Formats: sequence, C-alpha cells, structure tokens
Amino acid sequence: MKRTTAASCLAALAFGAPTILPAHADEKPIVIGFATAQTGWVAPYDNGVKAAEIAIEEINAKGGLLGRPIVTVYSDTKSDRAQGAKAGLDVIQKGADLVVVTCDYDMGAPAALEAARAGKVAWSLCAEDAKMGVQGVGPLTFTASGAAQLQGASLAEWAYKNKGIRNPYVLLDTSVEYNKSVCFGFDVAWKALSGAEPKARDTFKNADPSIASQITRMKGSTPAPDAIVLCSYAPGGATATKQIRAAGLDVPILAATAMDGNFWLGAVPNLSNFYYPVLGSVYGDDPDPAINEFLKKYEAKYNSSPAESHTLAGYELIQLYAAAVEKAKSTDPKAVTAAAETFKDLPTLLGPFSFTPDLHIQTKFRYTIMSVDGGKHKSVEKWTSETPMTKAELFRKAE
Repeated sequence: MKRTTAASCLAALAFGAPTILPAHADEKPIVIGFATAQTGWVAPYDNGVKAAEIAIEEINAKGGLLGRPIVTVYSDTKSDRAQGAKAGLDVIQKGADLVVVTCDYDMGAPAALEAARAGKVAWSLCAEDAKMGVQGVGPLTFTASGAAQLQGASLAEWAYKNKGIRNPYVLLDTSVEYNKSVCFGFDVAWKALSGAEPKARDTFKNADPSIASQITRMKGSTPAPDAIVLCSYAPGGATATKQIRAAGLDVPILAATAMDGNFWLGAVPNLSNFYYPVLGSVYGDDPDPAINEFLKKYEAKYNSSPAESHTLAGYELIQLYAAAVEKAKSTDPKAVTAAAETFKDLPTLLGPFSFTPDLHIQTKFRYTIMSVDGGKHKSVEKWTSETPMTKAELFRKAE
C-alpha cells in the first residue's frame, strides 16, 4: 500500500512487501494487513488491494490518519481457504490493526475468523454475503460491498421495467454461496414485480465441462425464455455462456457482477446481448464522473486499467475505515466498529454507505448496468436496487 512520504519512498512499495517507514516518522504507524489472493483464481477479484493503495497514499500525503502514517503488510492466500487462515494469522503477527480479506465470503472468511479470534477489525474487499459480519464471522467484521441479493434484485428490476422481460430462465451455478444469493435476490424481486418467482430454472457447477442437458431443457421450456439469468462467475460462467450462444439461444443473458472483465471474453468472441450490474464501469464511461477520475489515477499509477469493477471497492474500503477511525479518534477495534455502525449514507466513491449494529453490509446499492455488445463492454445506466430485502432474505432464510 502506501507511504507517508515522498515519491522515492512510494516507488519502493511492492505488492506483497511491507511498507517501510520514513526515517522522520515519529508517530506509531497504523498497520493495515492484506490477507488476500495475490495468486490463483481469486486474484483478479482481489485487485482492490491496488485501489486501496491509492487511498492510503492520498491519506498519508495529507499527514496520515490521526496524524499517524499508514503502513501495510501482505500475505498471499494463494486462492486457498486453508492458506487464507494462515495469511490472516501472518498479517496479525506482523502487527495489523486492520485485516483486509478476500472479496468473497467463502474464500475470505478463514482470514477474517483469525482476525476475530485476535480481536481485530476485519474488512472484506467486497464479499457480498451478510455472514461477513455480525451474524457470521463476528461483530468486528465488515464488508465494503452490497449484499449479492441486490445484484439479482437490480437485474430483475431493470430487466422487467426497461427490457420488458417476462419469462426468464434461471440458471444457477451452485458452487459458491455468492451465486445462490444473486439468484435468490432475483427471485425475491421478480416475485415483487410479477407476483411469482420464475418457474423455469436449472443448476450446474462451475467446473462442469458441459451444460448440454441444461440447454436441452432450456430449449424445451414453455413458454420460451425471453432471457437467461446466469448466476455464476468465470471460468464456469464463460463456459456456460459460450455453450448457450453456440446452441442458438440469442436471448438476453442477465449475469452476475462476477462476470465483469475482459479476461474471459476471448472464450465467447463477439458476444452480444449480455447484461450485468457492476460497482462502477472500469472502461472510462461510467455515468459518475468521480469513478472515471479515479480510473485516471489508477492508470497513472499502475499503467493499466482495473481488470473488473470489484477493484473499486478497495478505495472505498479505506475511505470507510479512515472515516471510522477519525470518528472514533482511535484505532481501538471496538471503538472503530461502534463509529462505523453510526454511518448513514456516508459519501464514498461507490455512493452512500450505511451500517447498523446488526448489519455490516449494504442493503441498498447503486450499480452501473453494463452491456456487452460485439465483444465490447459499455455502460448503460445507473440503477439503485429498489426491492426491500428483509434480514431473513439477506441470509436466505424463511421468515
């Protein structure tokens, strides 16, 4: 992450290496530890670390947090749950005041649980499961994103109201909890809009090499689907999309945020009629100028664009943590948590954020609806989720 000082110090920063304090820094530093995936299949979703580095650099350039420099330590989870726990313990042993964990509940929880055992605040880059909080990992744990159900709800609302979709076919990848929550949110919103959940549905697993049987059932569905809801992530989501299009099914595909990015599009050349919500467009065309300005900073620092929109959450995570520390006037974990729980529509890069003592995840979120047309990503419009989600629905439980 960042330094408190000059460009010569900043140049020394390396992803995976600890920050070195400048000689004249006489205040005890605030240590942020990143127990995230630097390697493996999760790594593209954990690039929020780079955005967080920009936020830390900006804070340090203004004198630090509470007048103290922020320094960073890193440990690679290698996209493995067991290694994730070791990475969490590693950054704690290196003195982390805040433990930042992977952008997924399943993969980030092991490191967050180590932070909870040590009495440290943990913040996921962008886990979209309410269990990354009070009722799951513990009361000192937060996430810098909205519940995955809001993605599905936003897709349902937008497709129903703006695309005239009436007969969606739901295809759920059951490999992780995130996918289940996206589809669950779609069902909740669709029922609110149309009076009933979609009846046409099927499942697969991310590692399945073929969904031929599911496609056969899709083609035989009555009435014929006018959209396919794909709750998945790459590479399995890309494989499914390729097979759907190869089978001649050209109806709109409504996908999860995890399908953002160019890294998988080569598998489906010239893909069109594909839609998904994101935290913000990373292609320089977001309707919010603040996101486009941030992208210029990112590109100037890293000589590349973010791989996908979850990267943006890293910047907003540091905004949230810094605001909580400033309000608490302390890095004491309980004081920081209590301060964050008072936030009501706190402005951030990704829109207003709120927390309560019961929920450390967003229950309303402002997305950018994206399209893929001719193999190119393009922003369509902003969409804030409208369907209220009960606490039970956020945990996918019956009332």
